[in-house]
Amino acid sequence: MKKYLFLTGLLVLLFSLAGCNKLASPEERLSEYTKLWNDEKFAEMYKSYVAPSSKKQVKEKDYVDRYETIYKSLGVKNIKVTSLAKEEKDWKGDKAVLPIKVKMDTSAGPVSFEKKAVLKKEEVDKKEAWFIDWDASYIFPQMEAGDKIRIKTTKGSRGQIFDRNGNSLAVNGHGYSVGVQAGEIDDNSAAKSKLASLLGVTTEFIDKQLQQSWVQPGYFVPLKELSAYEEQKLQQLRAIPGAAAEEITMRQYPYKEALGHLTGYIGDINSEELKKLKSKGYSAQDKVGKRGLEQLLEDQLRAQDGKKIYIEKEKGEPITVAEKAPKNGKDIKVAVDAELQKMMYEQFKGKPGTAAAVNPKTGEVLALASSPAFDPNEFVLGVSSSRYQQLENNPAKPLLNRFAATYAPGSSIKPITAAIALKAGTLDPAKERPIKGLKWQKDASWGSYSVTRVKDPGEPVNLQKAFIYSDNIYFAQTAIEAGKDNMTNGLRSFGLGEKFPFAYPIRASQISNSGTLDKEILLGDTGYGQGEVLTSMLHLASTYNAIVNDGVIMKPQLYAEAKPEVWKKDLLSKESADLLKQDLRLVVQKGTAKEADLPGFAIAGKTGTAEIKMEQGTTGKENGLFVAYDQQNPAFIMALMVEGAEEAGGSKAAIGISKQIFLKWKEMNS
Repeated sequence: MKKYLFLTGLLVLLFSLAGCNKLASPEERLSEYTKLWNDEKFAEMYKSYVAPSSKKQVKEKDYVDRYETIYKSLGVKNIKVTSLAKEEKDWKGDKAVLPIKVKMDTSAGPVSFEKKAVLKKEEVDKKEAWFIDWDASYIFPQMEAGDKIRIKTTKGSRGQIFDRNGNSLAVNGHGYSVGVQAGEIDDNSAAKSKLASLLGVTTEFIDKQLQQSWVQPGYFVPLKELSAYEEQKLQQLRAIPGAAAEEITMRQYPYKEALGHLTGYIGDINSEELKKLKSKGYSAQDKVGKRGLEQLLEDQLRAQDGKKIYIEKEKGEPITVAEKAPKNGKDIKVAVDAELQKMMYEQFKGKPGTAAAVNPKTGEVLALASSPAFDPNEFVLGVSSSRYQQLENNPAKPLLNRFAATYAPGSSIKPITAAIALKAGTLDPAKERPIKGLKWQKDASWGSYSVTRVKDPGEPVNLQKAFIYSDNIYFAQTAIEAGKDNMTNGLRSFGLGEKFPFAYPIRASQISNSGTLDKEILLGDTGYGQGEVLTSMLHLASTYNAIVNDGVIMKPQLYAEAKPEVWKKDLLSKESADLLKQDLRLVVQKGTAKEADLPGFAIAGKTGTAEIKMEQGTTGKENGLFVAYDQQNPAFIMALMVEGAEEAGGSKAAIGISKQIFLKWKEMNS
């Protein structure tokens, strides 16, 4: 019995050992190879699975480098290699042919092919195994030894931006690559020095470029790119012996500073941007929108380059592996009237300020000017750090986008205060208030604080007179009589304290820092546009829509031909709207804006002087404001603000600019 058990155990052991030494089938070996292939473990593929006979034709480094280089340059992702062998066979010979399928995504689109994988039984270290009989056709079936993989890029065109009339705001134009002809300037130190000064580079930089290994006599050596608008500099450059300029494709901004903040500009993608956008197919060579509409509309404007992957045959015609046609970006048309905005910008004459114009009937935003500004044509080339510092340190702050910011509206908010109180039923427009003197406080609880007005008319004041005299005391009393709830809810009904519904990011206006008017002094100050109330010029202009449109504010629209939408309604009755229209016309005919009473117009509006100071009784900066429209032709409502207007009479500075805008606008449309 013991002998029987011993023999049985011995047989089991022998069978086990035989099982351990069983040769893995071609299907098993191919499956292991394809798994490594899917994981892109090329070194392991070579070491353990490529046939010794194949290794005589390709070394490990060449094998690994070729896969890695090709896959990286082609942007290969999501590779999936599968064996199509249906069942395992008892291979009797030394060769097995098994079908495989290879799928991958590339920068030129998906690639898929089937191939017959050849496995050979070969001996390594006195042990037989199945190995891949590898050759270049495993990369792509049409490849042979000596062939090369190439990729060709066809540039797509970035979408362009136009104004409502088809004027070009951001377009694909041309610029110049400026440089020298090697051999013609090398020893001409005077010409070299002049060129260096003109381009803002050093003569050492020019010498370094000329000393590059590829440079030969007669070759064009680029030094810097120039905008097509730098005509004077280009003319000077062409007069320098040995200097040259070649035309190149370049983004152009024809309206320069006038629309600089609105259009923004494109520039080379930086590492941080690439990290965020790589998943969308961006590369380190791409340009992206950096500011303004270029940045806001990047997804729509962006072009997608076409790609073609092909095999450059050592013998024979090229063979296309995959091809993706270029896709141009979308052209965008905005509601802005570029000529109107350019004219508005020019009237500031470099003074810091901002203006917005909106069509009250449609909500179309016709102008968003910020002065001073920068030329986006300069930025698209990439400004030097010293130039950027110069702009950044400029006290006029040309890099600050003022139309997207919010400011104290001053007395320009008084029509809104009146509208709120009229709707609340707390204001009788005909009732006269016996206000005396230049200062007023409700009671002793205000301590030393009081509301001041510029002029004492010497007579009782009703709503109409309060508008004509721009009486701060009257409107402070109006706000207090309306009460904190009516004023807070009323300002909210005009959109303050909520996100401004405009496609371009504009800072939200605020009622106060806390969003409430719980303090009586704050409530009173808010009634005449001081306190903590802040609004953008576009929002301020839009609030006057309610007066022009009998209680309705249209949603501000960035894009041309957008369907008009109501944003706010039932803000005041037609009777109240008509009353305010009459009063705003009188402000120009008899009140603080008499300088804007132009022949051939019926300008109506409200002035404002917002004081910016730390505490009452001190002297501070003043911003001058004027919100106005032509009642004969209300094509737009314009809200305009001039910073630092204390020496120019506060709102008088804004009236002077606005007056010129209306005159020139009429000239443009006559």
